[in-house]
Amino acid sequence: MNHPAFRQFLLSEHAHRLDERSRRQYDKPAEETRRDAEVEVVLRLCTVHDDEALERLAELEARPLPRGRFLVAEANGRLVAAQPLAGGPALADPFEPTAHVLPLMQLRLRQLTAAGNGRRFPLRLWSTARP
Repeated sequence: MNHPAFRQFLLSEHAHRLDERSRRQYDKPAEETRRDAEVEVVLRLCTVHDDEALERLAELEARPLPRGRFLVAEANGRLVAAQPLAGGPALADPFEPTAHVLPLMQLRLRQLTAAGNGRRFPLRLWSTARP
């Protein structure tokens, strides 16, 4: 649980960044603004290098970090959401738009946990007998 003063500091910092970003939007040509709206989303399994970012997401959500592996979503190279593979609610950065990412994560999680683990073709057993 965060101290109320720290939480207020985070909110004021985020409001300041949003204010700066909105002021810069009017100074940019339309083509540059359109490019900024495009977000590159990457879904992948977590690694040990993601531990700090996962802890940050859990703190922002004011929840304990579940144990185990995660399916994580990166938007423009920044980790913005994580879904525990064992099940349970996803962790998402409340200061980043993640509504479009969460359904993709649910779909990928179903693919990973389905029977066969997403194998497109079953393994063949080759026979050594010749006709």
